[in-house]
Amino acid sequence: MAHLAAAVDSWTFQVRARALAEAMDEVPGTALGIEPAGLTVEEGRRAAERVLARPGPRPTALVCDDDILAAGACKAARRLGLRIPDDISVTGFDDLALATAVEPELTTVRLPAEAVGAAGMRALMTLMDGGTPRDTVLPVELIPRGSTAPPPRS
Repeated sequence: MAHLAAAVDSWTFQVRARALAEAMDEVPGTALGIEPAGLTVEEGRRAAERVLARPGPRPTALVCDDDILAAGACKAARRLGLRIPDDISVTGFDDLALATAVEPELTTVRLPAEAVGAAGMRALMTLMDGGTPRDTVLPVELIPRGSTAPPPRS
């Protein structure tokens, strides 16, 4: 697998990268490559093209930090003649409206946007009052759509 990692210095993206690496470490026989990308469709396309053009075994999945990067990854796969999800799976994160605008529709992780905003505001208010915000764990949901499938057989 390859991780198209947002080239943004943010704890959110760092947590995602760590969780993905830990999950991959628990699956024997897997490897994870990391490719940084700016948060645009064009940068996602370029990053995916770099990953998919490397010598050696091609990844069977591109795990993207954001639906915008995933849209770029889908463009790269099509330009290289790859079929999604037959040849390669692509996933995103955030469940933006874009996730259902691409074809095939994008498998993604949905965040509770309002709850994220509310938790952030509570943390900010606590900081402004001189306190220490507490960690907040919010539920996420995997939204499976047409951009993922089992890995192709070798």
